[in-house]
Amino acid sequence: MNHDELQPEGNVEMTHEKKFGMARWSIFTILILTYILVYFHRMAPGVVSEYLMADFQTTGTRLGTLSAIYFFVYAAMQLPSGVLADTLGSRTLIIGGSVAAGLGSILFGLAPSFEMACGGRFLVGLGVSVVFISIMKNNAVWFSARVFGVMSGLTLFIGNLGSVTAAGPLSALLSVFAWRTIFIGIGLFSLLLAVAAFFIVRNRPEDLGFTSPNARLGAEAGPVGHNGWLKNLWGVIRVPRVWPGFFVQFGIIGGLYSFMGLWAVPYLRDVHGLSRAGSAHYLTVMLLSFAVGALFFGWFSDRIGRRKSVLIGGMALYSLSWLLLIFTDWTPGLMGQLLFALMGFAGASFVITFACAKEVIHPELSGMAVSVVNTGCFIGTALMQPLFGWVADRTWDGTMQGAVRVYGSGDYHSGFLLMLGFTVVGFCATLAVSETYCRNITVPEPAPAFFKASDERN
Repeated sequence: MNHDELQPEGNVEMTHEKKFGMARWSIFTILILTYILVYFHRMAPGVVSEYLMADFQTTGTRLGTLSAIYFFVYAAMQLPSGVLADTLGSRTLIIGGSVAAGLGSILFGLAPSFEMACGGRFLVGLGVSVVFISIMKNNAVWFSARVFGVMSGLTLFIGNLGSVTAAGPLSALLSVFAWRTIFIGIGLFSLLLAVAAFFIVRNRPEDLGFTSPNARLGAEAGPVGHNGWLKNLWGVIRVPRVWPGFFVQFGIIGGLYSFMGLWAVPYLRDVHGLSRAGSAHYLTVMLLSFAVGALFFGWFSDRIGRRKSVLIGGMALYSLSWLLLIFTDWTPGLMGQLLFALMGFAGASFVITFACAKEVIHPELSGMAVSVVNTGCFIGTALMQPLFGWVADRTWDGTMQGAVRVYGSGDYHSGFLLMLGFTVVGFCATLAVSETYCRNITVPEPAPAFFKASDERN
């Protein structure tokens, strides 16, 4: 006789729930550790920028290009990532992505030339490009639709801890280890995560014998066929309500990631005279605020049952932070830290665009919808990082510190005006976002119990 048959029904049900909880949180843990490395690679070039410029003899434009390769590849892979997430599932993508990112990070650390470093950065971007969409797909499948906003915020909150490690902690490690050694170590850790994903991660609860927490949606939606992915993708692209989120991320996050991931540390060093460690402290404040903001805005939006109004409020605060940075005479200290904290916190309200994308499209195509919106972020960043360097190079007065170019306040001011232009584009797009009231507007709401009972009697 099976042991479960001897247990009271309530105990069997509780044991089943515990096993389900352990399974989905174990999977989430592997995925989120992988996602932390995504943010590390995204933000690390800003902290090691002086070493990259010195080792590879780069101009601002070439430095921006080296960093932006990650974003170009990431942007190009977003639509394929959404298709693969909806067809192959999260497990295959996470394993393959971790292997590619690990090998790319090792190559980047060993690179003897600028071209080899670009090759390593390309592999890193290719590998990590599938991680976020895989996690969002995993969240949509393993967790109830009612908490998708919270899970999106939690994902970005924890993932952003990787950004924090790429600021103060990385700066501290650079005083002990060479930058190359650090990237080789990160690459080896990625390979270990690939092995863990092979043994732990599964695509759906049904793969482990559990029932989906979104059974009603699952019953109404057939699986996405491997042969019909192009038709499904075209169907997602044709939905006008998906695209405002794309342009929000293009303008807002394109500028924010460019600043946090590359130009903030050089700006604080060149214009305000801060050391690398002092500059990294400001970046840490900004990244922590960004992480907290992602968690807050996801929770708050779910809590009040609104998407659009929360997004507009957050983006208005973010736009204000750029105006303060560019047009006020702020100084390092408490004022500067508050300004960087405001920018990071308010910018994180973009997390709502993922929920909006998921809620204006059929649930089975959520991976593709999120990937379309997410593409905007990386196209914006890939364009902004080298553009900023190009603008700074145009007005640079030739000042050098060793083999590193030193830009003046006027050079950075011109670049910041460009970022402000991107911000305006993003804010205007928030006004066109559809209000979904935190539910999928493509799926009919279930009838109230009273009406169901009446129908059955009739």
